[in-house]
Amino acid sequence: MGQAKSDEEAIEAARRDLVTYGVRLLTDRLALGTSGNLSVRVGDLIAITPSSISYLETTVEDICVMTLDGEQVAGRAAVSSEWPMHSGIYLATDSTSVVHTHSEELVALSLVRDELPAVHYNIVAFGHTVPVLGYTRFGSDGLASATVAVMQDHNAAILQNHGAVVRGKTLAQTYEHALLLEWLARVYRKSLDYGSPRILSDSELGEVEDEIRRRRYGGLTNAKVQS
Repeated sequence: MGQAKSDEEAIEAARRDLVTYGVRLLTDRLALGTSGNLSVRVGDLIAITPSSISYLETTVEDICVMTLDGEQVAGRAAVSSEWPMHSGIYLATDSTSVVHTHSEELVALSLVRDELPAVHYNIVAFGHTVPVLGYTRFGSDGLASATVAVMQDHNAAILQNHGAVVRGKTLAQTYEHALLLEWLARVYRKSLDYGSPRILSDSELGEVEDEIRRRRYGGLTNAKVQS
């Protein structure tokens, strides 16, 4: 009974956090209108932002609570169309938060590139590159399965003509990584204005990873480099 109460409290805390971070999606320009979505896993439940409600108007009561197989057990609004993607990521990884953005730099990059290369060492938060997945319609099983397949080995993916997905251990961490991903895309785009950007090699990125471990900044999926 104690664990059930703890999970219930954690779900309610997650619902409150999702309202807060939903507003940030707009103010940080990671989404427009009602686009994008965020979720948090607590045990066998997922708290996720609803469909077609402005983040500025979303309340805690609107935040949907789902089982991993898609049954809505709380929330007065309709669930996001991307819930299968969120659920799939949780089932395939040990992540407990997912942030899906429609940020303009990443959407623009997705139209012309196959990946986001290592223009800065902080990309090790995601790996040595961030892949761009071929276009699949939003809310489709195809999008969910393709994204889940890639996210088993990556902490982020860019969705062609669509946006990006980032996974992590906490909503705060995952959201910060979504901001970092957008920043990396912006740096890459600006570098192309100057000429041909220098891309960090795998060996150079390996040195960064070793130094992170030596300094004990945390797991590579937990924080960007602190310098």
